[in-house]
Amino acid sequence: MAVQKALEGAKKRNFVETVELAINLKDVDLSVPKNRITEDVILPNGRGKAVRICVIGGGELALKAKDVADLVITPEELQTIADDKKQAKKIANSTNYFIAEAPLMAVVGKRLGTVLGPRGKMPKPIPPGADPTGMVESLRKTVSIRTKDRITFHAPVGTVEMPVEQIAENIDALLKRIELKLEKGRMNIDSSYIKTTMGPSERLI
Repeated sequence: MAVQKALEGAKKRNFVETVELAINLKDVDLSVPKNRITEDVILPNGRGKAVRICVIGGGELALKAKDVADLVITPEELQTIADDKKQAKKIANSTNYFIAEAPLMAVVGKRLGTVLGPRGKMPKPIPPGADPTGMVESLRKTVSIRTKDRITFHAPVGTVEMPVEQIAENIDALLKRIELKLEKGRMNIDSSYIKTTMGPSERLI
């Protein structure tokens, strides 16, 4: 089994390596924007690593978010952060996903769009006062696929500390979702490989 071989072939490192899936597409014209894949996929067994979530909002939402999110930015703090480009970039780089109160989406776009947009991290909207717990928990198990115009792309599917079966389930879920987005499904996938951060790759497809 490719996952098993990839894990066995990886040397022991002094950090927890990510297990990555690399996919090569064929017969897809990615210069046409509608053919590109932009998907958030929830992995059944999570990523095996901490995923940082930031909630932007005030009032009741901010209070509820304090218990579940890694960072909460109130509307008042938003302006201060937007004015400090260095701090804005630091937050954008260290955070995986952003959630923003729906009425604040336009303000966030205006103030932080230049920082979040290019990184593919524009916030997901949430109704004012809603409980963000479910959304945060889902995002902690989510990986984002952004092919842009490249026929080869990578996605994390776990870590070397996870059981092989869980990684295999994650890979299966990810491939099925990608196939749904391709005109010819599996026929548009030329090959796929599994590897650890610094280990050798093993062919899956």
